[in-house]
Amino acid sequence: MDFLVATMLGNQTKIDEFILLGFHEFSEFQIFLFLCFLVIYIVTMIGNFLIVMLVVFDEHLKVPMYFFLGSLSFLEICYSSNIFPRMLSTLLTRNGTISFNNCFMQWYLCSSLVATECCLLCVMSYDRYLAICKPLHYLTTMNSQTCIHLTASSWINGFAVFSILLIFMLQQLTFCRSNEINHYFCDYFALLSISCSATWLLEIMSYIVAAIFTLPPFLLTLLSYVYIIGAVLKIPSATGRQKAFSTCSSHLLVVSIFYGSLMIAYMLPRTEKADVSKFSSFLYIALPPLANPFIYSLRNKEVKEALRNNIGRLILYKPTSI
Repeated sequence: MDFLVATMLGNQTKIDEFILLGFHEFSEFQIFLFLCFLVIYIVTMIGNFLIVMLVVFDEHLKVPMYFFLGSLSFLEICYSSNIFPRMLSTLLTRNGTISFNNCFMQWYLCSSLVATECCLLCVMSYDRYLAICKPLHYLTTMNSQTCIHLTASSWINGFAVFSILLIFMLQQLTFCRSNEINHYFCDYFALLSISCSATWLLEIMSYIVAAIFTLPPFLLTLLSYVYIIGAVLKIPSATGRQKAFSTCSSHLLVVSIFYGSLMIAYMLPRTEKADVSKFSSFLYIALPPLANPFIYSLRNKEVKEALRNNIGRLILYKPTSI
């Protein structure tokens, strides 16, 4: 990937590195921001890592719903690790230098992981649709092979599509004015703002690409929940309705947080104030990965039970002497 970027851009640019300015507007609060973001990153990593470990090692969670949940938590680990370490380093050392190729690789990973998460959330909503609306066919339809294929398709779609589009977009960019990016990571629009090229076409293309590869999963997720809610409302007893809806309430909340934060960041009118743009983008970068483990552990009885059992097992574990 670095070779392709270097080949395409090597003769077009006069710079070989960028400087991420981070939160330089709040220079007097750099240490405070560092500590806050460090806590967010640590909690995010621990929470998602625990979910992955529970799904892998607990026999009670060997079902499709938790297989997808483990995949989602692994994705959140990758997503947070792509942004937070460099952001924390910039806050601590005040040195935001990043190589040309690494900057575009960071943006590529961020974009691809967002697209993958859209697909994974869609797959998880389809899983809940089958469980509630087609319960008699659920076990035969959502077998282990289907789960693997759906998860692999989500990752391949996110990365393969965006890698091709990324190469095309990079071919259009020329940088010759400034190498300072007024952001804490290599954001697409922050990159366009320092390009010497005419960027209006790339801006339009970015919205078209986002609509093509994130809107269909969103609409399919929405459609799944329309059918789910319709099926739940047809259940005659209040207890039955509550039990049926509780099986998908955690996922519905996760979907709401993810798409809600994306809409706040990108669908509201764009502002020229960099600090507003930074904090709005921080919503979808930090909030979903941080909130997901808590939502699933606090609202899901099986996950709470598995967590209690495994923590108790670790506490009571005594290594045998040799």
